[in-house]
Amino acid sequence: MFLKFFRRWQVISKEQQHQVNESIRAREVRLIGVDGSQLGIKPIREALHLAQEVNLDLVNVAPQAKPPVCRIMDYGKYRYEQSKREKEARKNQKTIQIKEVRLSPTIEENDVQTKLSNVKKFLKKGNKVKLTIRFRGREITHQELGRKILDRMSKEVEEFSEIERAPKLEGRQMIMILAPKQ
Repeated sequence: MFLKFFRRWQVISKEQQHQVNESIRAREVRLIGVDGSQLGIKPIREALHLAQEVNLDLVNVAPQAKPPVCRIMDYGKYRYEQSKREKEARKNQKTIQIKEVRLSPTIEENDVQTKLSNVKKFLKKGNKVKLTIRFRGREITHQELGRKILDRMSKEVEEFSEIERAPKLEGRQMIMILAPKQ
């Protein structure tokens, strides 16, 4: 008895998108039974009574329809299964980070090799790499030096990556983005 009373007066929180039991405001509803069968268009009182007889909830699954579509189901179990599906989807989702490697147009060969090994490591882990060359002072007049370095870096790692964004000058820095190959 307490369970029926509790379900009848359930409060709908903001994250719930379904109307349940007494919170359904329509006069008539198209009713779907526990087994998925169509029970036809019923007045809301009769639909609530049918749901209470089988000790389940009346859930409004399509409030925009004319008349609204309601289903007899265990709403707590439905919400639990829905949250499990969402959690599983989040678990299977892979987050890709963008790692930044900063270079200079006057970089020495040993430094290039060090930065190159870092870029390879990031790409092998599945992260995107943002290569940035900063031009200071009059270095901006020699943009071709920066472009040469970025082209060289992309050629060195072309077996691991593809160019997502070609080298482009933005203010005083030239940026190129590499994405790992699928």
